[in-house]
Amino acid sequence: MSDVTPADLHRTLDRQRAAFLRAGPPDLKQRRADLRRLKAEILKRRIEIVRALKTDFGQRSERESTIVELIPLVQSINYMIAHLGHWMKPERRHVSAYFQCGRAWVVRQPVGVVGIIAPWNYPVSLALVPLATAIAAGNRTMLKPSEFTPATSGVIGEIVQAVFPPEQVSVVTGDGEVGAAFSALPFDHILFTGSTAVGKKVAEAAAHNLTPVTLELGGKSPVVIEPGFSMKRVADRVAFGKLTNAGQTCIAPDYVLVHEDDKDVFATAWQDAVKKLHPGGYVGSSDYTAILNQHHYKRLTGLIDNAAAQGAQVIHLGSDSSENHVLAPVLLLDVTPQMAMMQEEIFGPVLPVLTYRTLDEAIAFINARPRPLALYYFGEKRAERDRLLKRTISGNVTINGTLMHYVQDDLPFGGVGDSGMGAYHGKEGFMALTHPRGIYRQGRFNAATLLKPPFGKMTDIITNFILR
Repeated sequence: MSDVTPADLHRTLDRQRAAFLRAGPPDLKQRRADLRRLKAEILKRRIEIVRALKTDFGQRSERESTIVELIPLVQSINYMIAHLGHWMKPERRHVSAYFQCGRAWVVRQPVGVVGIIAPWNYPVSLALVPLATAIAAGNRTMLKPSEFTPATSGVIGEIVQAVFPPEQVSVVTGDGEVGAAFSALPFDHILFTGSTAVGKKVAEAAAHNLTPVTLELGGKSPVVIEPGFSMKRVADRVAFGKLTNAGQTCIAPDYVLVHEDDKDVFATAWQDAVKKLHPGGYVGSSDYTAILNQHHYKRLTGLIDNAAAQGAQVIHLGSDSSENHVLAPVLLLDVTPQMAMMQEEIFGPVLPVLTYRTLDEAIAFINARPRPLALYYFGEKRAERDRLLKRTISGNVTINGTLMHYVQDDLPFGGVGDSGMGAYHGKEGFMALTHPRGIYRQGRFNAATLLKPPFGKMTDIITNFILR
């Protein structure tokens, strides 16, 4: 698990590619066995994992880590094991009437060696779900976890080393320079999860090798609340989505769009919901997560100060600790689009509230900004909901809730534009990391046998018949 050099990276890739070509694609039995062994090792090291996460963050709920990291991970592996046989079956395709003696089908072929770059905010699940997906697809994998969570990266390395030989799966560590070298390797596919800014650099590096990429990024995911809807219900569910991992979630509700007549009711309900979630406070809490480090803590407090200087009403809902980089929830009212808070993804427990007068105004506000990774709608009026969904573009959507679309294994997960490129999870992940190889077996007789030189009158009759 010591940091690697660019030369080390190339040697590892060469070994994995040679092993892939030598052994060929693993069969269904082998893939399922690999997934089961990975799952068993994860469960065996469950305590190590949550303690490593707590070490890296300084303050992170072990129960929350189990809920948001391990449960989705294990469920995802179980889903792949159950459905992999169906995904791997050749898919029969239609053959034109003029070629009926032939047969056509599609086989999902592993692409080869997949590079996975994982982020720091959910360093276990966002490393090992892509890894499990690559294994299910029959690939070999090089995995680079985040340098900002070294304890967790160490445990991930131990898990991988216990389950796989290095020519099948290898974990590499290092800083941004190693990450840049990693993304420049001629992989057969790269799956990156992280910020939009870094995602652009990964895509640029991959383009030099014509390497396909799946980019899972982020953005400002809005919450739109229907006028008159139960604000208690909204506040409870938005608070859950916003405060999970202290808002350090790529699909966290970033800001709220509420009807101007409901702003005060929502603000009161939000404060009540937050107090119920964490009645004992935040500093030293066993249920609340710290901001990862001082850099991100200062970034968030800077955004709050900027909003306050421009006239926002700042409501602090608890005590902070700069030393331990614990930031209690903050509600921002009277927010304007010009504030720095509205120019970048917040990635913390700060909730700006903006108002609208008509649904069209809310739709226009969302569409004037980069496409978000998630969209949340609270309401019961189907026509209004459908209009919002038809006239906006985003990654996935949860209606009358937050975050829950992520843990639906049969839904693809991915963004659009600035929030990502491509999708994975479940079948879509399997498809993203395999090549759809179309195969045609020509029969003894078909129209093509009659359309070759020497051409003559019969050629004209047949071509005119086909072109009717």
